[in-house]
Amino acid sequence: MENFAVLLRRPAAASIVSLIGVLVFYVFAGVELDKLFGAASWVNYAARIGIVALPVGLLMISGEIDISIGAMIPAGAMTTAIISGHYDLPIVFGILGALAIGVLVGSINGILAVRTSVPPLIITLATLVAMQGVVLAGSRLLTGSASVPLNAPDWAKTIFGNLMFGGSHQVIIVWWVILAVIFWFFMHHTKYGNWIYAIGGDKESARNAGIPVNGMTILLYIMTATAASFVGMCHSILFNSAQVSGGMNDIFNIIVSVVVGGVLLTGGFGSVAGIFVGALTFAIVNKGIDFTAIDRNWSNLIIGIMLLLAVGMNEKFRKLALSHVSKKK
Repeated sequence: MENFAVLLRRPAAASIVSLIGVLVFYVFAGVELDKLFGAASWVNYAARIGIVALPVGLLMISGEIDISIGAMIPAGAMTTAIISGHYDLPIVFGILGALAIGVLVGSINGILAVRTSVPPLIITLATLVAMQGVVLAGSRLLTGSASVPLNAPDWAKTIFGNLMFGGSHQVIIVWWVILAVIFWFFMHHTKYGNWIYAIGGDKESARNAGIPVNGMTILLYIMTATAASFVGMCHSILFNSAQVSGGMNDIFNIIVSVVVGGVLLTGGFGSVAGIFVGALTFAIVNKGIDFTAIDRNWSNLIIGIMLLLAVGMNEKFRKLALSHVSKKK
């Protein structure tokens, strides 16, 4: 019983409860779980949003938010395709170009966030709109098209764009798991994770304690933008092309998966394990409805209800954790 109480006080508790609730719902809806778990569609989608959700979750724990990620996915894809597809330069230049544009935009977001009093939501909204224009206008100017083909070499396909297990599961799943382990270690076993929690709790107190708040904030923004451009790059290599609008719909899906993963919008609370499970849960909700007789048009309603419940559970579990800490004192 004590172990169960400890579990409920953890930031990942809400994501686990949400995942169990979704699976129970689908069982009652007539879904055969073995078929659902054997499908590739939801796992591929979980990896796509999950890679970006990891740094976005850390950024939100620090009390910031970044919605420019929706433009950075197509930006990474188009950069790779234009450099290595349209101009036929080695794919290494396309990959480096995609990552470089992520670092550049992330740096701009981070510097504006720490040097101005403009809310992060407005800053990244402006960056989102600006990058949409840059990607579309740049593609038209350089290639004359909004879609650019790309033929990556075999080694790049193997690392970034292959299909596994008989041509169903994308290799990006492996990247997601690897990055989740790296982020888990970074967040929960280094001083930097403690810094992020402290920044999310109270920036001024963190600054007074000697934590480099501005530097960490800029780094987190760079990580979110670069992760998004990395996902775009992988998809351009996988599908042999890039479109200026690809990935735009993932903006709020990523943020919802982070919230479902137990991260509070107010910052200071969350975990990498929760974010990982949150991406899984959202992907199962989003793609799993295809395995039921329910009209897919109802999926957004289910997602909305799940988001509201997740926010309520996050706050409840945070209070449980805080009350336990106060009792120990």
